[in-house]
Amino acid sequence: MAAQAPQHDAYDVVIVGGAIMGSSTTWFLTQNPDFNGRVLVVERDPSYEKCSTAHTNSCIRQQFSDPLNVRISQFAASFIKNLRDNIGDDRVPDLEIQSYGYLYLADSEKFAATLRENQKVQHAEGAETELLTAAEIKSRYPFYEVDDILLGSINRKDEGYWDGGTVFDWWRRSARERGVEYIANEVTAMTKNAAGTRVESVTLASGETIACGQVVNASGPRADRTARMAGLTLPVEPRKRFTWIFSAEKPLDQELPLTIDPSGVHFRQDGPQTYLAGCPADPDPAVEFDDFAMDFDRWQNHVWPIIATRIPQFEAIKVVTEWAGHYAYNTFDHNAIIGPHPEVENFIFQNGFSGHGLQQSPAMGRGVSEWLTYGAYRTFDLTPFRYDRIPEGRPLIEKAVI
Repeated sequence: MAAQAPQHDAYDVVIVGGAIMGSSTTWFLTQNPDFNGRVLVVERDPSYEKCSTAHTNSCIRQQFSDPLNVRISQFAASFIKNLRDNIGDDRVPDLEIQSYGYLYLADSEKFAATLRENQKVQHAEGAETELLTAAEIKSRYPFYEVDDILLGSINRKDEGYWDGGTVFDWWRRSARERGVEYIANEVTAMTKNAAGTRVESVTLASGETIACGQVVNASGPRADRTARMAGLTLPVEPRKRFTWIFSAEKPLDQELPLTIDPSGVHFRQDGPQTYLAGCPADPDPAVEFDDFAMDFDRWQNHVWPIIATRIPQFEAIKVVTEWAGHYAYNTFDHNAIIGPHPEVENFIFQNGFSGHGLQQSPAMGRGVSEWLTYGAYRTFDLTPFRYDRIPEGRPLIEKAVI
């Protein structure tokens, strides 16, 4: 597609990246009566074919170790289940969360202790996480082989699959109908003021220079490349994640929770007769932005044997489709990086979600929109995710990363 020129030469907010994070922010801006600025969203791939949003497994959970991450997911669950009212449009479909739950399996006392600690955090935030012995897991889900398992952790309330694509589509559609301008183009450079404290303009691949009041980096795995245009760095890189949809010769007679095996492989129900599995590459280096090649041996030699061992009924399964996507992986602490840079004050981060982005997008979009409007957060205090922790060497540890 040919690059599109913007309608104006100056905008109050320029958002670099129009996928789930950028579109969440734009939509929340349009809902805020205190914001009346002009917004430009620059998206290099308006088909969204290669973005992380398009390759997501679209899941949501409250089983985190950090209470703020728990609350962020709870906000998302409420937003999803009330999507039509939240968007304020009768054309919007009703959505539900298929709450088959996440089931973490611990085969070591160390990880079992972590699950116990995490449950205390989750209960304090109102989550309904249960701890299950191996016998209790076997009683509820007889298809599992659990001889090596010491403890399990599951929450069946607002944990499972949701239709992230529909939320994304309606955020983008609604924002555009309310005046947000999306263009197919690419930001290639940024110009700062003489003091280096603000980005004054962005340059587009098509040659235009656009003045801006604030810039939001919502460019997913390309976050560091975007930051470098402003003379900044981010510990965010593309990491490849594989997904397989498979059918079984002998389907289960009950829903399969999203099972996190001690091996790191995860698998869940995907449809009435299909299932989904996923895992990282091994080794797991940073990859090129356009590298979506599958490792076909990964299924045959690693994933399938693990699934068949955990669920013997899945000894005969067949891959229906498969793909590779990218995590925007924060190598510093696997948590979001949100808010302004401490020195380049109008450069706003919305990066580094490390696989949690889709489920965190409602809260993060709202939070960034509040910062753009008020210079402060109103709904959640997202300051623990601020950039400062990186140069100061203060990681915000999240123990529940898949």
